[in-house]
Amino acid sequence: MENPTSLADDYNRRSMNNAPQTWKIGRKGRLLDVDRFMLAPEKIELIKGNLFWSEEARTTMLGLLLENLGIDAVIKLGPPELWREAINEVLGKAR
Repeated sequence: MENPTSLADDYNRRSMNNAPQTWKIGRKGRLLDVDRFMLAPEKIELIKGNLFWSEEARTTMLGLLLENLGIDAVIKLGPPELWREAINEVLGKAR
């Protein structure tokens, strides 16, 4: 059985510095394996109104949640017109 120190060391070696450059986000969610789980921030913290301590940590957690839930579940969380507006602006197609 591994001791807690080796587990913490393993987490630190495989933390967000090794986060994937591309995410496996699909319309439907998918199950995550332990390797993906190990990319997650160690704990949820609220720091000056932000979840987690860095933009990198927030992006990593969001990527994992999007992979796990899928886009179809996510778009139900906001008004469709805002999703369309954001997509058009980000992709440079705003009129």
